Amino acid sequence: MSTGTPPRTVWQNWARSVRSHPMRVERPTSTAAVATLVQAAATEGLTVKAVGAGHSFTSIAATDGVQLSLDRMNAVLHHDAGTRRVRVQAGISLHELNPRLLALGLALPNLGDVDPQSVAGAISTGTHGTGGRLHGIAAAVAALQLVTGSGEVVEVDEQHPWFRAASVGLGALGIVTEVTLQCVPAFLLHAREEPIALPDVLERLPELVEENDHAEFYWFPHTEKALLKRNNRVPDGTRRRPVGRLRHLWDDELLSNVGFEVLNRAVRLRPSLVPRLNEMSGSLLGAREYVDHSHAVFVSPRRVRFRESEFAVPREALHDVIAELAQWFGARHETISFPIEVRFTAADDIWLSTGHERDNAYVAVHQYHRSDPTTYFAAAQDIFTAHGGRPHWGKLHTLDAEYFRGVYPRFEDFLAVRDAADPGRVFTNPYLARVLGR
Repeated sequence: MSTGTPPRTVWQNWARSVRSHPMRVERPTSTAAVATLVQAAATEGLTVKAVGAGHSFTSIAATDGVQLSLDRMNAVLHHDAGTRRVRVQAGISLHELNPRLLALGLALPNLGDVDPQSVAGAISTGTHGTGGRLHGIAAAVAALQLVTGSGEVVEVDEQHPWFRAASVGLGALGIVTEVTLQCVPAFLLHAREEPIALPDVLERLPELVEENDHAEFYWFPHTEKALLKRNNRVPDGTRRRPVGRLRHLWDDELLSNVGFEVLNRAVRLRPSLVPRLNEMSGSLLGAREYVDHSHAVFVSPRRVRFRESEFAVPREALHDVIAELAQWFGARHETISFPIEVRFTAADDIWLSTGHERDNAYVAVHQYHRSDPTTYFAAAQDIFTAHGGRPHWGKLHTLDAEYFRGVYPRFEDFLAVRDAADPGRVFTNPYLARVLGR
């Protein structure tokens, strides 16, 4: 009979880019239970990290100590019809939350293009969508409940001195257990998608960003082909006209998922095919229009696994960034099959939000999960950082605290809040030690 140490749990994220071995995994159902678990871990000298859907590409949620899975903390706790504020447990996923908000006649003002993330994970990493006058999901936070490194439960509202640190807190200040979200009345979006030449979309960019509620485009590397998406609110009384079943199966399932998986497996064997296949992909996705609930328009199925790096750059730098990426592709360092996604948000006042005091363009680069992204992502990072780029906290980058001090004016203020909330570094891990410097 073996008397050795039992094997630890193996945890990995969705992209299979991070793996860790928690000493134990706990699944609390309440804030009180989280506080008890944090106190016990601190007494044992163990670190603690909360994990949601594992949709971050970085190791921001990894731990070899105590892992807190918040998937059982998924209740909608309170709804104020007058203020349109909704209190939820922080482990609820956006996928669960969106239809529950719709049933209340509400919606979040903006969303990203996937929805498996927990609310805590989405706000803590600065998840965003697109909209030249809109912000990331964390801007909808009106208050949150935080369990600090001592196990104390702190209510952080808009008047609390920690508020602008905790709204995008990286998991460094404590465990977020409840969140109050400022919602808006539920709304329909008129979605328009059409192929467009890259020079044309760049030339029209100011009007596209300013004249549409939500605008973004996808550029197919090694080509001048792009796909433009514009989503706008419709007048009251407009009839819902969702994508037809057959069109959905063709565009969203066959081309964007099944076919794209086959394509990426094929080009690993023959990378020289990529430019020709990207040309074909840019042509197959035809124009379409539909009207649907906001979350049904924002969110797309993404079943092809990939790795991602995304940086926010000043909006005025986008043309130069695209030109420099095109030059790198033209040199044929590598052939890249995944389209580049470009989105936009307005400036906010959250200290470690990528949108802090700056109107941004977001440029996201992707690589199939079975391929090594190192060279491509390093080249893209060099281009982004030359323009003062700020990486999405949940997406791949190699930067550290020295760089972030230069691009976040309130970086030291954030560190001071961290010292107050978690002086013993119960919530640290190697990723946070690198990006925060201690």
